[in-house]
Amino acid sequence: MADALTRSMRASHVLVAILVIASLIFAVVGAALGDTFYLRLGTEALIFAGLALSVDILLGYTGLLSLGQALYFGLGAYVSALVLMVTPSFWAAMGATLAVAIVIGLVGGFIANRVRGVFFALITFGMAQVAAKVVYNTRALGASDGLIGVPIINVNFGFASVSSASPAGFFVLTLAFIFVLYALSAYLLDTPFGRLVIALKANERRVPFLGFSTVTPRLTAYVIAAVIAALSGALYPMLRGFVSPELLFFTTSGNAVITVVTGGVGTLVGALYGGILLTVLKSVVGSYTEHHLIVIGLLFMIAVIFLPRGLMGIVRPAIERMLEPRAKP
Repeated sequence: MADALTRSMRASHVLVAILVIASLIFAVVGAALGDTFYLRLGTEALIFAGLALSVDILLGYTGLLSLGQALYFGLGAYVSALVLMVTPSFWAAMGATLAVAIVIGLVGGFIANRVRGVFFALITFGMAQVAAKVVYNTRALGASDGLIGVPIINVNFGFASVSSASPAGFFVLTLAFIFVLYALSAYLLDTPFGRLVIALKANERRVPFLGFSTVTPRLTAYVIAAVIAALSGALYPMLRGFVSPELLFFTTSGNAVITVVTGGVGTLVGALYGGILLTVLKSVVGSYTEHHLIVIGLLFMIAVIFLPRGLMGIVRPAIERMLEPRAKP
């Protein structure tokens, strides 16, 4: 008999499968029409959905509100851009980003996890602000202009290759990459480690009485979230051909939090749907008015007041009921 977490995860898997199928149809239609703008926009939406996924791991399952995930997202973007400008290799960029994210994630985790609650949020915010200021004033990193001139790359899989200049091809590659990040996250959170992390959120003081450490799982969750954010950010310069220090600003972190709350905290899949919704909404509204942040703010307020469980709080329970085995008469 599956427990509540396993049932909810199964429902999330169904919603992710629907998202993947819809995305593939979108890619096929876009390629047939020769579209570039919407495929690029969809790719960007998936990248920022990966950032939101990292926020949801901390907020939804560990109970830690990070206001500084932009630190790792921007870090991944800059490391990827620097590597690509030296050697245009997707695998080298991702490998370097992974290594740096683990090291910086450990350092950041040791600092941030010394406190709880609002102090954790403020420390993560502070670390991101410090990093943003350093990058903004470092000429070797392009300073306020960022890094431009990231080359077009071909991602070689042996049997086939995908060019970052191909709107449909790179969209599908990004979709597959974000899906892998989701699948790994869902797997880890459905293991005993995931149960322990959730127990920390429920009541941290009781966990030691069960014979478990509270430091290691919390730090591990923090590093996993940092790695996911950095790897998602590493795709950004491949898409846009440049990186900007704005990726490290609070706006990036704040949008990720809004995305998670709108989609549904503690659902994982809500981060993906919320990321796509927010990115598309910003683009559509931004084409009519420069005050699109007002609309985003109103959306966040509506989600908090009327949809405390987000969009997935409405959709996922219905999927769970559909997946429940019917009792035999």
